[in-house]
Amino acid sequence: MKNFFVRLIKPRAWVSKLLILLFVVAFLGLGFMDYLEPIRVILDKDEFAFHLGEMRFSAFLILKALVTLIMVFWVAGIVSEFAENRLMKLSKMKSSNRSLIIKTVQILVYFAAVTIGLDTMGFDLTTLTIFGGALGIGLGFGLQKIASNFISGIILLFEKSIEDDDLVELDDGIFGFVRHTGARYTLIETPDGREVMVPNEDFMTYRVTNWTYTNKQGRIEIMVGVSYASDIEKARELIIEAAQQHPRCITDPEPVCFVREFADSSINMLLQFWVADVTLGRYEPQSDVMRTIWRLFGENGIEIPFPQRDVHIKSASDSASDSARDSARDISGAGS
Repeated sequence: MKNFFVRLIKPRAWVSKLLILLFVVAFLGLGFMDYLEPIRVILDKDEFAFHLGEMRFSAFLILKALVTLIMVFWVAGIVSEFAENRLMKLSKMKSSNRSLIIKTVQILVYFAAVTIGLDTMGFDLTTLTIFGGALGIGLGFGLQKIASNFISGIILLFEKSIEDDDLVELDDGIFGFVRHTGARYTLIETPDGREVMVPNEDFMTYRVTNWTYTNKQGRIEIMVGVSYASDIEKARELIIEAAQQHPRCITDPEPVCFVREFADSSINMLLQFWVADVTLGRYEPQSDVMRTIWRLFGENGIEIPFPQRDVHIKSASDSASDSARDSARDISGAGS
């Protein structure tokens, strides 16, 4: 039912738009030539009317209001879609600028449509000041979140800190690409295919990491443990060589390797290398370099140790002998 009304108010097919245009022209023409006057007289009778306070509502007034609103929104939808399609073809303009202009045009078009519709139905537009005051009170109480998200979306478009196709990460762990910035939310597509609608207010009040804000470079880190019996200088050279062999590893900055920790069973070394485009993923180059390190270590006799523990097992006879010695020790201590 919801989709039906959306298609009714904002049609998509060009045939529907043509039929709407013909209907509007025919309706205006019949009204201009007074062919609709008999219908108005019948529907405006008291038998088809009711009073709400001092206001009189007739069937003609209600029908006129519905037809006028539908026609106005039809025209507004067509104008809005035409402007959106024209702006989307401006490839030299940034996506954030296009979105901002499109939203501004849509707001102006629909505001003009509502104003024209109310004026056509005979409403006194000076009463909108009272409605504006009531709306302000509503925004202050029940609609403050909606207003906050809307204003936050406008600020994001002006600042250009978050744009379409940016790779972002939020404090709550949401990670993915920005696909759309709406009036209420920003749509983020995660690597596992989920589409998360994040309120625009979250981008203004919480810490957000934009991996592609100024450039698309990204750093990848790999921790490698080396045996104490191995040559750590040779191991360091092999670790850096493994990173340099990967086609996505860039030379500026160059890959580096640091000795980070003398652990219980290994000397832990940290590899850091950069990729040119982090949006292509980090797990694949990380996995490839780790496999290369494993191969180079095997070819050069570098051991990657694993934790080892010495376990001493005592038999029942040993436990009895220990108990007898402890008892004898206690008796000799008491006698002295």
